[in-house]
Amino acid sequence: MNVFVTKQIPEIGIKLLKEAGIAVTVADQSLNQEALIREVQGYDALLSAGFVKADAHFLEGCRHLKVLSLFSVGYDNVDIDAATRLGIPVGNTPGVLSRATSDIAFLLMLAVARKAFYNYRKILDSKWKEFEPIADLGIELYGKTLGVFGLGKIGLEMAKKCRAAFDMKVIYHNRRPQEEAEKELGAQYVSFDELLTRSDVLSVHANLSPETKNIFNKTAFSKMKPNAVFINTARGGLHNEADLKEALDHKIIWGAGLDVTNPEPMAPDNPLLKMPSVCVLPHIGSATAETRDQMAVLAAKNVIAGLNGDRLPTIVNPEVYQR
Repeated sequence: MNVFVTKQIPEIGIKLLKEAGIAVTVADQSLNQEALIREVQGYDALLSAGFVKADAHFLEGCRHLKVLSLFSVGYDNVDIDAATRLGIPVGNTPGVLSRATSDIAFLLMLAVARKAFYNYRKILDSKWKEFEPIADLGIELYGKTLGVFGLGKIGLEMAKKCRAAFDMKVIYHNRRPQEEAEKELGAQYVSFDELLTRSDVLSVHANLSPETKNIFNKTAFSKMKPNAVFINTARGGLHNEADLKEALDHKIIWGAGLDVTNPEPMAPDNPLLKMPSVCVLPHIGSATAETRDQMAVLAAKNVIAGLNGDRLPTIVNPEVYQR
């Protein structure tokens, strides 16, 4: 049994695979879709670290795979229906990155509220001058309302932090109510429109899907408070970046914090990077040594299970076992 790994992952995952008797090959360079299809022909499993567009064309070309293991919680880059049709179980790494990603959402919220990145650049640009009582003022978060779009594990961790640190009220919009959050945090389930109109901070933690793609657009931003902060640590495709810039330019909303952009990576001359109340990070939500180790372990366990003919610990398409 063997597995092809698209990028170097933490050694703990590689060791787990080898101890299970699986031969491991790690790519020594980034491969485009066609090159990857050719590369994996001699392999039983693919461990995909980084963005690989596993659409129907890719999966047809790799239909021999016994398992596709993703080094991520998101799977919007995979045609799940095609994978299921071809009998390829797909695994991801949910749960283990919830705290680390919510930390980044919380960090961005604070950084935006106090214009931290903008003020840091002032030092680099030799613009730190005398004290000015009304210059570059931020906003406080105490007692404000946090709105969460997608109150899953990551969103719940973000809500807990905001409630504990700033006594923020929590409202949320999900496909279904989240009873745990309602009991623990007094969170209130609201409609999408009410989420937009009531949130002082709106933090996005939903999956990217046809239904949610560009859901935060000109219409959505126009319904938000003029002092609202928009935070997205989920997927860049959930917001329309041109509409976000327009909303910030015209002071329709107050600020934005992004760990994901649309497209990725963001161009260094993107005007959002120079806005006072905007903070952007290069998709580092899960980037802690502890979290990446846990992701590597889970991704490896999915490979091992798939190659042994067992159910994947974290299966994205359980329907594949009903074929």
